Amino acid sequence: MTRFIGLTGGIGAGKSEALAAFQRLGAATLSTDQVTHDLLDDEEVRGELIARWGDRVAPGGTVDRDEVGRIVFESPDELRWLESVLHPRVGIQVLEWRQRLEPAYEVAVVEVPLLFEAAMEDAFDATVAVVADDEIRERRLRERGQEGLEGREERQLGQAEKERRADHVIRNERSLDELESDVRILLQELSGNGAPA
Repeated sequence: MTRFIGLTGGIGAGKSEALAAFQRLGAATLSTDQVTHDLLDDEEVRGELIARWGDRVAPGGTVDRDEVGRIVFESPDELRWLESVLHPRVGIQVLEWRQRLEPAYEVAVVEVPLLFEAAMEDAFDATVAVVADDEIRERRLRERGQEGLEGREERQLGQAEKERRADHVIRNERSLDELESDVRILLQELSGNGAPA
């Protein structure tokens, strides 16, 4: 029986790097951010966005993600509307992905940035939070050319709360090799090949 794991963490903590490590080490993986990204190319979704916000969000027939980002960043109501369009579809895609999984996978990991905020933890057999010191997260964001943490985490629980709620915690403050080593140990535990989960 495949164990279904929810992966979350703060902005810049290294969720995507941890997900990639899980995949390299043999787990089935899925990023809900990528699912959401792909859904913006869906004809039905594009039609709903144009109906609400006009042609400016899809010049030339392709959704302008930057424009959508500007709209929802400025208006919590518009963000809630967009989530009402996307989240049910994301849920369906995750469910379908889970149903298609090969039984050979001992562990399947889904990255869900707002896992606890959306009260999704009960959908998983276990949850993992990736955390890192704020200074390190700030540096990573700057290196990616993104704005700092300020204002970006208003809709998210604090890292300490995610750490408290998660069944397992990975501290990602060192090298990628050390992150992969930590993920390997956790994966053994989750698959029942190490200490009991």
